[in-house]
Amino acid sequence: MTRPSFNDFKKKALQKPGVKKEYDTLTATYSLRKQLIEIRLKAGLTQEELAEILHTKKSNISRLESVNSKISPKLSTIEEYAKAVGCKLEINFVPNKN
Repeated sequence: MTRPSFNDFKKKALQKPGVKKEYDTLTATYSLRKQLIEIRLKAGLTQEELAEILHTKKSNISRLESVNSKISPKLSTIEEYAKAVGCKLEINFVPNKN
């Protein structure tokens, strides 16, 4: 018996209202953390190097980038992170697709 692909599993799971609601709630968090990693790598920096620039510990950068982190970073922290990797932060609000 073959196991369903991740996409098949996700599609089926998102049909459940509770799962869909939670997924939608976490989408912004996952997207932010993914973007943080992408811009750091694009800047050619390791977590250690970025931590040194920001005068913090590598573990703090790791926690900030981790999708499993329960801590929500302050906006000022995200702005400092962006500046350190040569970016500026922009925030957009988009209407729900309901």
